[in-house]
Amino acid sequence: MQTLYTTLLLFLFPFFCLNAQITESQIEKVDHLFKKWDQKDSPGAAVGIIQKGKLIYTKGYGSANLDYNVPIDADSKFYIASTSKQFTAACIALLVQEGKLKLEDDIRKHVPELPDYGKSITIRHLVHHTSGLRDYLGLMSLAGKSFEDYFNISDGIELLCRQKALNFDPGEEYLYSNSGYILLAEIVTRVSGKSIREYADEKIFQPLGMKNTFFNDNHNQITKNRVVSYRPEGNGYLRFVQNFDALGDGNLLTTVNDLYLWDQNFYHGKVGGSSFLDLIHTKGVLNNEEELDYAFGLGHGEYRGLRTVSHGGGMLGFRTQLIRFPEQKFSVIVLANVANFNPTARAYEIADIFLKDQLGKKKESAQNRNNEQKDKKKYKTSTAELKIYEGKYYSEELDTYYHFQLDGDQLKLMLKSSDNIMAAPTQKDEFEVFDGFVQLKFDRTDEQVQGFVLNAGRVKGITFVKN
Repeated sequence: MQTLYTTLLLFLFPFFCLNAQITESQIEKVDHLFKKWDQKDSPGAAVGIIQKGKLIYTKGYGSANLDYNVPIDADSKFYIASTSKQFTAACIALLVQEGKLKLEDDIRKHVPELPDYGKSITIRHLVHHTSGLRDYLGLMSLAGKSFEDYFNISDGIELLCRQKALNFDPGEEYLYSNSGYILLAEIVTRVSGKSIREYADEKIFQPLGMKNTFFNDNHNQITKNRVVSYRPEGNGYLRFVQNFDALGDGNLLTTVNDLYLWDQNFYHGKVGGSSFLDLIHTKGVLNNEEELDYAFGLGHGEYRGLRTVSHGGGMLGFRTQLIRFPEQKFSVIVLANVANFNPTARAYEIADIFLKDQLGKKKESAQNRNNEQKDKKKYKTSTAELKIYEGKYYSEELDTYYHFQLDGDQLKLMLKSSDNIMAAPTQKDEFEVFDGFVQLKFDRTDEQVQGFVLNAGRVKGITFVKN
């Protein structure tokens, strides 16, 4: 009878570890959060819940590969996007411990081909996103390139070497930039004499027993249990093409089971010891001594009164989150392979289930009355006024042409990788494109348009000159 009971438990709950720390009620509530994706003809997510040193629950929902209906499980290898940054930063911290580099090193000491902007950019600036370097992914997008095109670290560095200015002086502001982390990966390689894949494997993954984790520096490599990512399309899904070999800002493959081993290092410090743990939790500080919430690829935060350390990620349909409540010794891992998934929301909802007696009250979500108020007033311009902006404009920094052409009473931007996009005027000589994400400010001399300056999120001050 006991054998039958054990068999039934294993059949009913094949993906998680049963122990006294988890109840059937909690399991049902967690499963309910992922019900939408719990089917073989849908992408989905892998979940891991860690409490007091134990991986108390793991489960896969949906398929890792829809071509073959391969189910997701705790050993499915996910691309974890920017959640990878903590491993890149950890490599830097270990090299600091080894005395092979200093956080105050000017980055041109290690990557001398980068432009000299007249102000020192340090490794510390890269770690804390205070370098002012433009985001290379943003630059790629503005150049009309797809993230499904092939690119690697060398391509990213070459693009950065074309940039004539920074978003801001180093240390003056915080602005998240993937550029800093591909440079950190390159610095690890140049300083250690090993690729970051080799260095991280030797110093972090092997010591912790993370046998299914590596920086993927060859997208053509055969990788068992690799997860494919998708985006919704009509009533189904389309897969993303992953051709990139850039590392450091992302491109780490790992599993729920391996991330559990990494999570535990924050308590026992098998890799690096206490000094390493102190360093990677060190927050950035601006020139004006303002302390940031961002440390070494780790974001310090707070949820309903409890302290958190976390980092999420998103790229080409992968959506990931690893959030730790250090004082409760409780962590949640959510790795998803579909673009419309919100792993952070699901992770906090899991925390609501398991930490409900320790969490403070939820903050009431304020009504955003701005949405109910009038939209931004449309700046009215005549067709004749719009006509002066027609023409081709070139950016040396992006090595790209933008072509503006009048279409009826609308000015349209024609970019090689996109359909014609409306440029909406906001005031004299200023326009928005891509639903306001990109702002353009045209420059005139004697009523003749000479060019424009482009600002877009993590990329500021790109200059285009009219041909």
